[in-house]
Amino acid sequence: MVKVDQKQWREFNPEVIYYCGKDSRIIDFIKKSEGWKDVIAVQKGRIYSFPCELTCRASVNAGYFIKWLFSSIYEEELFSSTKLLYTEGIYSRRKIELPLTYVESAEIVYSKLKDYTSKALLIRFKTPMNIVSTLEGQRTGIMTVGNHYLPPNLWSWAHRIGLEGSRDYVYKILRLNRADSSLLFTGADMDNLAIVKKSFKAMSVYALVTAGVRSNAVRTSVDVGRFYEPGTINIILMTNMKLTPRAMTRAIITATEAKTAALQDLDIRSSQTPIESQATGTGTDNIIVVQGTGYQIDNSGGHTKMGELIGNAVYDAVIQAIKKQNGIEKDRDVFQRLLERGISLYDVVFSARLPEDVNKKELLAKLEALLLKPEYAGFMLTALELSNSKNNYLKESFKRWAENIVSEIKGKQAQVIPIVEKSKWPVPIKIAFDALIGGIIEN
Repeated sequence: MVKVDQKQWREFNPEVIYYCGKDSRIIDFIKKSEGWKDVIAVQKGRIYSFPCELTCRASVNAGYFIKWLFSSIYEEELFSSTKLLYTEGIYSRRKIELPLTYVESAEIVYSKLKDYTSKALLIRFKTPMNIVSTLEGQRTGIMTVGNHYLPPNLWSWAHRIGLEGSRDYVYKILRLNRADSSLLFTGADMDNLAIVKKSFKAMSVYALVTAGVRSNAVRTSVDVGRFYEPGTINIILMTNMKLTPRAMTRAIITATEAKTAALQDLDIRSSQTPIESQATGTGTDNIIVVQGTGYQIDNSGGHTKMGELIGNAVYDAVIQAIKKQNGIEKDRDVFQRLLERGISLYDVVFSARLPEDVNKKELLAKLEALLLKPEYAGFMLTALELSNSKNNYLKESFKRWAENIVSEIKGKQAQVIPIVEKSKWPVPIKIAFDALIGGIIEN
């Protein structure tokens, strides 16, 4: 972080300003304050907000951010219909196996849209189908369902013209009729599509899932809804049976429960409250359930075989899709889990209440070395898991374990003393760091 005064700010005269997060107080100050607002970026309205996951962390997401920022700055030049380099439309197709008797074809199509490659899963039926879509409601006479991916370069364009405008444009590019087609929309790459089949005797269920959880995972009932965007975890459910309207709508609950179970087993964090809340979904998830043909099924709840197959298929497909899109697996290390909660070991050490003679760089290295050992990594992982719990009895038991840990590191009987100054952190995480750092200092 570099401090600048008003004179330096005006001399620098930024042409573009971008920021992340929900706190825009600094931006509001710049836009309203004399001297600060007299720069090109403010005068021309070139101020952009992006998810912190893209702007502030060195990762594979840096490429997404650069593309999104570039397309935001040069929107007029990139998206003008008179300046396109390529003819818009489908240029390549890749078939996928979906052996259901009522499916005419299933493929991923690649198309040029505003000179960029968009991708769509398209499933065409032999006869019109009834569907239930959480994006569009109940629909009849549907010949095509699918899931459409917009690359980061096109996100600013889609935001500018809105869901209806971008949807109309996509249907035109894909040569689909909105009257008999139903699509979901996502920022997750269609090449990371997960397809899972589950069967019992003559009954089969297919779950086709794309999933991304890096930028807008939320915990329903805790996090605040601020935005509307196309879906992030999108699910298409198809069976070799004929689902009644009751079974189709009940399948949405079963699939949602399975999706949430997958997110919790992966310990996906809320993007708004990552240190204290697991995500139950993203803020933009959607599901399509296709009626199908064959033997009629009237219930898809958790006690039914159809519900069991739907739950298992969706669970496995969500796990696979998140691994493909975000590289997140169940057995990732403690360092990754800390980062997902926004916890930096550097920040923990350098903001801690420590004796003046403590070398913080050496302390940081020793803390990292401790967390490489399975017994201490397991201790910290337990603290992270307990931070999700409301059970105070478990937390009291954890305090006794922490005293054993600090005594073990010190080599003598000791108590845990407050060291970490993070008032808003869950108690188990503070206790864990107090124990590890306290043991290192004394030792």
